[in-house]
Amino acid sequence: MRRDSIFYKLFQQSPTLLFELLTNPPNNADAYQFDSVAVKEPKFEIDGVLLPPENQGAGVVYFCEVQFQKDERLYERLCAESSLYFYRNRDRFSDWQAVIIYPSRSIEQSDSHPYRAFLNSDQVHRVYLNELGDIRQLPLWVALMVLTTLKDEQAIEEARYLLTRTRQEQSQPSSRAIIEMVTTIMVYKFEQLSRTEVESMLGITLQETRVYREIKEEATVNLVVRQLNKRFGEISEELRQQIANLPLPVVEDLSEALLDFTSVADLQAWLEAQ
Repeated sequence: MRRDSIFYKLFQQSPTLLFELLTNPPNNADAYQFDSVAVKEPKFEIDGVLLPPENQGAGVVYFCEVQFQKDERLYERLCAESSLYFYRNRDRFSDWQAVIIYPSRSIEQSDSHPYRAFLNSDQVHRVYLNELGDIRQLPLWVALMVLTTLKDEQAIEEARYLLTRTRQEQSQPSSRAIIEMVTTIMVYKFEQLSRTEVESMLGITLQETRVYREIKEEATVNLVVRQLNKRFGEISEELRQQIANLPLPVVEDLSEALLDFTSVADLQAWLEAQ
């Protein structure tokens, strides 16, 4: 299940979602914008950054890390990324906060002792989705995050509940966005099922163009570009467009082929061969 693209889409749809996980969100939370940034020399890529409005003076920047697999160097990387980004943008920001989202405590880095001051400060917030409580009692956007962690049988039941609740509570624009996110999560969770089977499972009729073409193609392209950026630094906009214009099966082939690339020249040659 490609959780990176799902959480990226969640924060794109609802930038203030991160603040629903915090006890003391900023007063101007509604004005923040979500972005994914790269920090060069050395090359880092931060999962998500909530940027304060530029027209209100120096504000607090929020770094977000979504971690669903154990990474024994996560805190080393997060310290380096956040400190370097803050240093290079010091004139714009007055302070920084970091939020690390885990499915459960078992995924957390084992040896956190060298970073005890960092982790126990009021600047770092660790969120464990399985400890947020009953999914049916959570705000809808937070419930979507928890939905990604559930086992298949429970996920089906809770997805149906969230769809019903969304229709009852939300206005049309918000309702549509949440329904699409529920659908996206379930399409990725049950990749082996056909479109008809997913429709039947959720009790709704999906639009082929929005779920399978738009969502899957966009998510796959974003994931491939991020992999390439991590390997070779920021690739050019021209290469991004070439990849975005490829059919979905070809993009999926690229996601495997790039593992053998040693330079951007290999990528260019591969694209020319297509």
